[in-house]
This record gives sequence, C-alpha cells and structure tokens, in this order.
Amino acid sequence: MKLAKQSVTHVLVSALLIINLLPLIIALSSSFRSIKNMTNPLLLFNEFTLESYKAAFTKMHFMQALTNSLVLTATSVIIVVIFTAMAAYPVARMNNRISKFLYIFFLSGLVIPSQMVIIPIVQTIQGLHIPSSQYTPILMFITCSIPFSSFLYTGFIKSSVPVEVEESALIDGAGLLRRFWQIVFPLLLPVTVSVIITQGVWIWNDYFFNMIFISKAAQSPLPLAMLGFMGDQTNPTAWNVLFAACFLCALPLLVIFAFLQKFFIGGMTVGAVKG
Repeated sequence: MKLAKQSVTHVLVSALLIINLLPLIIALSSSFRSIKNMTNPLLLFNEFTLESYKAAFTKMHFMQALTNSLVLTATSVIIVVIFTAMAAYPVARMNNRISKFLYIFFLSGLVIPSQMVIIPIVQTIQGLHIPSSQYTPILMFITCSIPFSSFLYTGFIKSSVPVEVEESALIDGAGLLRRFWQIVFPLLLPVTVSVIITQGVWIWNDYFFNMIFISKAAQSPLPLAMLGFMGDQTNPTAWNVLFAACFLCALPLLVIFAFLQKFFIGGMTVGAVKG
C-alpha cells in the first residue's frame, strides 16, 4: 500500500514537472529554428540552427545591453548587501523596543507594492532635480530590496551567528566595525548569496523601473533591449528570434546560479525559517 502511494505521488509530481517545463521546452525548440520557420511549435526540435540567436545577438546589441545590465545589477546588489547587513546587525543584536520597531518598519516595506506609489516617487525625484539616466533605476532597486534583504539578514544573524564569537573579539580589543567586518560579515556568506541571487534576479529582469527612467536606447539593459522584437499589425513578432533573445538574457543568471546554489539553499533555509 505504501509503495502504491509513493508510485502515485511520483507519477503526479513527474506529470506536474512536465506540464511546467513544457512551455520552456517549446520556447527552446523554437529558438533553434530559422527565423521564417513558423511551423507548429509542438513539433519539437524539427530544425537545429543558430540563425535566430545570431539575429537576436545583433539586433539587440547584446554586448552593450549586457554591460548595462551588469552595471545596474552589480551596483544595486553591492549597495544593498552592505547597507542591509549593517542595518540588520544592531536590529538582531539589540533586544528592546527600538530594535523591534525597526524590524517591523523594514518588514512593512514588503506590504506596499512599489508600483502603487510610483507617481509620487517620480514627482519626488523630479523635485530633487535628479536627472533620468541609466543609473536612476538603481535608487528604486536599492529601496525595494531593503525590506526583504533586512528580513533575511536579521533572521540569519539571530539564529546562526553566536554572540560568543563577538565577545571573544571584544576581549581582544576589537572595535564595533572591526568585529562586524572581520568576524560577523564573513559568517553571513550563505545569506549574502541568498540576497545576491534573489535581489539580483529581480533587478536583472526588471522592466518596470527601467522603462520609466531610461529613455535612450544605448543605455537600455537587456529587458528593454528585447522590446525591439515585439511586432505590431504591420510587422508581426518574430517569435523564434524573441525566444532566442530570452535565452541569451537568462544565460548569465543560469551560470551564476550554478556556482552559488549551494550557499543559496543554506541561506534561505537557515536565515528565513529559523529567524
């Protein structure tokens, strides 16, 4: 009876996995077709050519868009990691009303979607005379990443960084900043990787803030560069090229995640569940 239940469970899980992977497989199959091959997309891998990838690489100015995406993502993530780790440290270590208020204050940022307040935000940025450029979205990326990142860091420090390690460094005469950067921060590697991946993927794929603040094509990151493949009534969308562009944009993230997945799983489970 137990074996039968396990078999049914495995079959259901496998069927659900296939259903979820089917759109991805269809897109991958279409990306390896020639541009004009618009036969039934369910005929998987009936052609294998890199013509669509070459067209996507050239039309979207891939290297330029990739550089823009790397600058936006790396700058935002580095600032988020530094500031949220430093902010979460006293919140996790102090046990008073101020720390509890700050913890709830940071978490409250998860409740309000940024899209709901984008109009007053744009008005504030214009009122401060901050010019719209390819770096303006970084302000929004940092602001929107702080609540969740602080939540992860606070939970991880409370559950996985023993106070005794800091007390030993304090006895040796280490100051606050030295204790944090040399003792505590290296122990935050798993949750730091979790923050890098969760926030980095969102920033990398973001279209909304980039569309609002970036107006020049030369400054466009990868999500905006893909707009050139969307057609209209007179110029239909070249779906094979669009799918190829999607996989080109996802490739850097897949490579990074392959190297960081071990730390990512540890940081998410320990930092978020036990915190």
